[in-house]
Amino acid sequence: MFLTNISAFIQGPELIIVIIIIGILIFGAKKIPELAKTFGKAKGEFEKGKIEGEKELKDFKEKSSSDVNAKETKTD
Repeated sequence: MFLTNISAFIQGPELIIVIIIIGILIFGAKKIPELAKTFGKAKGEFEKGKIEGEKELKDFKEKSSSDVNAKETKTD
């Protein structure tokens, strides 16, 4: 009921932020540092994965382009 009334006035990302703030208030002050630490670790792991994925994609593109160039050289 409460969220239905709020969603009439707040929409989109703002609603998500309000829900997160309410969740943090429910967990209390002792859990906030733990949540922040966990969030920081998760963000770091996400960034590592993103960098690794970009590196693998770049390596794959270079390999596939070199394979194409090698095939063109063999057929000529």
